[in-house]
Amino acid sequence: MSGTSIYPPTSPAGGGRAAERRDSVTGGAGSSPPAQCHTRVPVPPPLPGGAAAMSRWPLRDFLEVAALPSAVPCVRYHCRQVLWEWHLSDLAYNTELVASELVTNAIAASRSACSDSPVRVWLLSDTARVLLAVWDASPHLPAPAHPGAD
Repeated sequence: MSGTSIYPPTSPAGGGRAAERRDSVTGGAGSSPPAQCHTRVPVPPPLPGGAAAMSRWPLRDFLEVAALPSAVPCVRYHCRQVLWEWHLSDLAYNTELVASELVTNAIAASRSACSDSPVRVWLLSDTARVLLAVWDASPHLPAPAHPGAD
């Protein structure tokens, strides 16, 4: 596992790994595609400030997991190990906790939208702070929930 991995290559037209996955899933021309989702691999949204902002987050890592409940401990472990590599172990507990919550919600959203879409997790760091981004397949924007009294 490298602490300086880059994002998966994609193109706005849907090229890259997502297009390759679509072709292998559908079996090419002449075969009927199975009932599965076909989503493009997203990249994190651009940060305000463009390239200058990216240079402030020099450490980057990406993880893609299946939308299964068993993926949550895998993401926690991955976060812990990446932060150890980046010499940010003191941030690991809080990052794992936030990652657990976000990935659990993303799994629920992906499974309700389309069962075979993965959940994607990005970790970025400026060597002092950690930025965690999570993507799911739900077409709906996140909305705050109103928890009950208990």
